[in-house]
Amino acid sequence: MEQNKKHEHATLPGSKGRAFSLGIIVNSAYTVLELLFGFMIGSMSLVADAVHNLSDVLSLAVAWIAEKLTHRHPTTMRTYGMKGGSILAALINAMLLLVAMGAIIVEAIGRLAHPEPVQAGLVMAVAGIGILINGGTALLFMSGRHGDLNVRGAFLHMAADAGVSLGVVLAGLLMQFTGWTWLDPVMSLVVAFVVLWATWGLLRDAVNMALAAVPRSLDPAQVAEVIRDYPTVRSYHDLHIWSISTTDVALTVHLERTTREGNDAFLDGLTEALRQTCAIDHVTIQIECGNFSTDNQY
Repeated sequence: MEQNKKHEHATLPGSKGRAFSLGIIVNSAYTVLELLFGFMIGSMSLVADAVHNLSDVLSLAVAWIAEKLTHRHPTTMRTYGMKGGSILAALINAMLLLVAMGAIIVEAIGRLAHPEPVQAGLVMAVAGIGILINGGTALLFMSGRHGDLNVRGAFLHMAADAGVSLGVVLAGLLMQFTGWTWLDPVMSLVVAFVVLWATWGLLRDAVNMALAAVPRSLDPAQVAEVIRDYPTVRSYHDLHIWSISTTDVALTVHLERTTREGNDAFLDGLTEALRQTCAIDHVTIQIECGNFSTDNQY
């Protein structure tokens, strides 16, 4: 059996680590502020947006913790270290958000039936701060969004949140000029459904990862093509692709070659091809001798 043991781990440079930590601190402070004002002035849209911002903090924390867990050394009991902790964190995050958004939707529907006066000026002021906070946090991740999936996810999430805060500001502006207090619970429902849409995707992906499914970002047909078309590969079988964390993908495959020469160079080459083409970090290849029935190939 031949295996590639050169597993490389992506590291988060210090500047990106500081971006995550600063984003967590600033957004945590703003979430507390938004919750306090939301309850004080009775604005459900601010409360809903605050819970949304809490999801941002949790998402940033998950990405940061996942990177930290990557550096935990494997043990005899946890042969991949603590990488799977990021998947558990994503599951917990998604379930908490579903419960929180459900509570907000119930409260907002009640407010629609019995609208309460809201200080529109304060709603706009607090949500306006959110535009600056979320927009500024997005800028922290702008430079690294092309080379790191975690950073890209953080950038897109924070940029979208700046847009949600803008929606709350516009609702506050309309309330100030029209006196339509029902706009506040309506905007909270909009925010809640936006978060539910994103949360459903997070929950689906986290469950798939927990069940060792092929990551949604990966095309198994492309992986199979890279293996099948690599020089000297005659056939392959028992191809498995799964996530060992929210950022790390593993692959195992059995294959037969047309020659027995240069196995080490072959393993290194195919592993690098899978890493470069499909972004698979952990590759284990077993080369089999003898004849393998092509009827079992897939």
